[in-house]
Amino acid sequence: MAPEYAMRGYLTDKADVYSFGIVALEIVSGKSNTNYRPKQECVYLLDWAYVLLEQGNLMELVDPSLGSNYSEEEVMNMLNLALLCTNRSPTLRPCMSSVVSMLEGKIAVQAPTISSIG
Repeated sequence: MAPEYAMRGYLTDKADVYSFGIVALEIVSGKSNTNYRPKQECVYLLDWAYVLLEQGNLMELVDPSLGSNYSEEEVMNMLNLALLCTNRSPTLRPCMSSVVSMLEGKIAVQAPTISSIG
């Protein structure tokens, strides 16, 4: 659930973008955002993704059951897109049409930084 909706009841057009980002993280990791707790200080999968981004180990999120049967470039694009979509500020999330263009490879996916994701 998008933070602006959970905290204030504001439903923006970017709430779906946030939800897409969460689902993308869940698909790549094979874990549930709400039921996965890798460390005591991380309540959600998204928290763990931020920790790994800060450490430069974002690929640790990839579902181990995939083995090496995936494109690292495509996975990094999906993880970076997921983090862009889950920015705490709705105005800093891409619009859904841009998300689709990024998925299609028409627009480059920018790697998020900790300061840019909220």
